[in-house]
Amino acid sequence: MMGRALLIVGWLATLGLGVAGFLGYSSTRASPMMTPHILIAFASSLLLLFSHCWIMFYLIGTGKAIREAVEEYDLEPEMVEKTKAYKSDSYPWLMFAMGMIIATFVLGGGAYSGAIGSWMHHALFYLTAGVQVWTLLIEGRVLLSNERLMNEINRRAASITAA
Repeated sequence: MMGRALLIVGWLATLGLGVAGFLGYSSTRASPMMTPHILIAFASSLLLLFSHCWIMFYLIGTGKAIREAVEEYDLEPEMVEKTKAYKSDSYPWLMFAMGMIIATFVLGGGAYSGAIGSWMHHALFYLTAGVQVWTLLIEGRVLLSNERLMNEINRRAASITAA
């Protein structure tokens, strides 16, 4: 359930990122809509960072629990290798997604102040939105596979304990 909740937070934050983008394109630097644009972008950025970080920690924690259960119940070591594969599939994208959302928000400040061209912030926004969606899809697949593996281990451990 924890993984699913974190994934929902990530999707909602990505939706917030889209709202922030809409507000940004609907306003000018002096427009009163710029304040909600900045606030929603800030909140969405923080929620995306929260979601991605905690999904990483969740996978670390469940990986450790899986490793301990495999050792305790003498299950196939391939189960532990699966958790390592999940991490190698998802961690680079998680880190990239977090870096992209930080860069987009920070360069938004640069675009607002005129220090950089607004086109750079716009291009980064589109790239970041795509990376967030792609990363959330990867996270969903990895969390589902991880949940299935944990359920299988729990099922086997219960049958060993009952015997």
